Amino acid sequence: MGSKDTDSKDMDPKDMGLEIMHSEKNKEPSSGSKICRLHEKISDELANSELHPLLQQLYANRGIQQLRDVQYSIKQLPDYKTLKDIKAAASIIGQHVIDNKKIVIIGDFDADGATSSALVVRALRMFGASQVSYLVPNRFEYGYGLSPEIVALAAQQSPDLIITVDNGIASIDGVLEANRRNIRVVITDHHLPADITPEADAIVNPNQHGCEFPYKATAGVGVAFYVMLAVRAYLRDKGLFEKKKFNHKVPNMAALLDLVALGTVADVVPLDENNRLLVELGLQRIRQHRGCVGINALLSIAGKNISQCHSQDFGFVIGPRLNAAGRLEDMSIGIECLLTDDNDYAMALAQQLDDINHQRKQIEGDMLTQALKVLENECFADDAVAKYTGLSLYHPDWHQGVVGLLASRVKEKYFRPVFAFAKASNSVSAEDNLIELKGSGRSIPGLHLRDVLDLMSKKHPDLILKFGGHAMAAGLSIHANKFELFQQVFDEVVKESLDERALKQIKETDGAIPESVMSMETSELIKFSSPWGQAFPAPLFDDVFIIENWRIVGQKHLKLVIKQVDSLKTYDAIAFNMTETVLPTGGHAEIRVVYRLDVNEFRGNRNLQLIVDYIEAA
Repeated sequence: MGSKDTDSKDMDPKDMGLEIMHSEKNKEPSSGSKICRLHEKISDELANSELHPLLQQLYANRGIQQLRDVQYSIKQLPDYKTLKDIKAAASIIGQHVIDNKKIVIIGDFDADGATSSALVVRALRMFGASQVSYLVPNRFEYGYGLSPEIVALAAQQSPDLIITVDNGIASIDGVLEANRRNIRVVITDHHLPADITPEADAIVNPNQHGCEFPYKATAGVGVAFYVMLAVRAYLRDKGLFEKKKFNHKVPNMAALLDLVALGTVADVVPLDENNRLLVELGLQRIRQHRGCVGINALLSIAGKNISQCHSQDFGFVIGPRLNAAGRLEDMSIGIECLLTDDNDYAMALAQQLDDINHQRKQIEGDMLTQALKVLENECFADDAVAKYTGLSLYHPDWHQGVVGLLASRVKEKYFRPVFAFAKASNSVSAEDNLIELKGSGRSIPGLHLRDVLDLMSKKHPDLILKFGGHAMAAGLSIHANKFELFQQVFDEVVKESLDERALKQIKETDGAIPESVMSMETSELIKFSSPWGQAFPAPLFDDVFIIENWRIVGQKHLKLVIKQVDSLKTYDAIAFNMTETVLPTGGHAEIRVVYRLDVNEFRGNRNLQLIVDYIEAA
């Protein structure tokens, strides 16, 4: 829940530096700066609370006006009954549990899919189901979702019911194949639907037409969690848990919230109030060492303190290790890690995932070097910078599983929507002998990427074979001979759809904070006060600093020692992947730095460190 500080009640917010954005001493950013300082009015409810004054301003800057939105209690979970079709889904799944029928879970090959798969398998086993298995499509052989080929593979287990998690809303042909084989299908998903949806026995998706559930940003694992809550209610009403083997105890679904938290953050869905609640409840369990052994193992293998776990560990530590398995090998490694209750086995799987992730980093680095060389020579040389607004990249040697990460890295560097393509592993079409390309895209705020693909598909019906995704990320398939056309049309549609101001990459910060609160205590106050992530960003600050010294570490990171103007106190700072930054020279050189507070731990020593996000001339 929101942190309290008993010594802060009588502090004037001005003493916390909350009004410092207008201070002459700190030199308000010039009109040519990319920095924009947030300073929203604090509601009376927040101002009169026991929240630390700094947190009051940080929350106000993110649109928070009510305390309940930052006081996380399991009692605040929304009523899942407003999810369309959830009652039907629960009765179908619940009856299959009661009748001890065979159930196969069909997942996706990313962290959301892995956590969703593990959650549903764990839940059904908690309910007493003994014939539950899972299947994750190998992305290189079968592609995404419940395809007819995956149904045929699942049919080898003679299932009575297929449950999809984090996929299925676009699986029209796959559901038809399951119907043909007399296999019932319940779809749980969160992706945006097309005009036509599959003929499944039940579909639970907050984004499907006619669904009144208010939290449309719920991740696949969140949807799966709510469905399992409904299944538990169905089984409870049927008296299942009154039987001797349950000892009259209803299974505790809170035990699954660690998986919900991990999948929600790793899938980079917006952290609205409901997603923040789910994440915080899961974090609390992990910090109390009540999370699954697989998550503990993944934290440990990365050198993280389980008791100090926070939301960014999901996005930058555990998520990439899980995703690496789906990108390069087999996501079942990650799912098994999340399913096992054996510590030694979990550590072995976590080490395997860590090794795969190191391999992924090497492949990604090589691909990025190639991509940047092409862009610098062809797209951003001389006056060509204005030539492309939407970037499309392809290289015949790129790895299909890593193009999404490549698109993300290029987007970060040039701040433009990007699609990166690689040959599909089954790269020859049997029908017309054309090479198929798989593309993965990343967008910037202001451009809904899936809507762009939808518009392109309507303008050029023969251009895209299939597509799907979200506002910020999407995937598609095209034939190689259509790549140049795609490149042209994507750029045209992006130019039409995107406001030119959106390309300026403004850095929104929470202003400057004074020396009196530049401390490890403030860093940890912020870190553990609330989950931070997509659409609820971790606090960024900016100020003018004097460079004491700097050096390059690890060949690509900029290490600085800096101090605030008119201060003698110095701070360690690190700017990752910013060796190309041009620093001013000469005595008392000044720079304006956008940064977040962090605590660096090294050989048992802890000290405040500034993580630099951006540097510009003061």
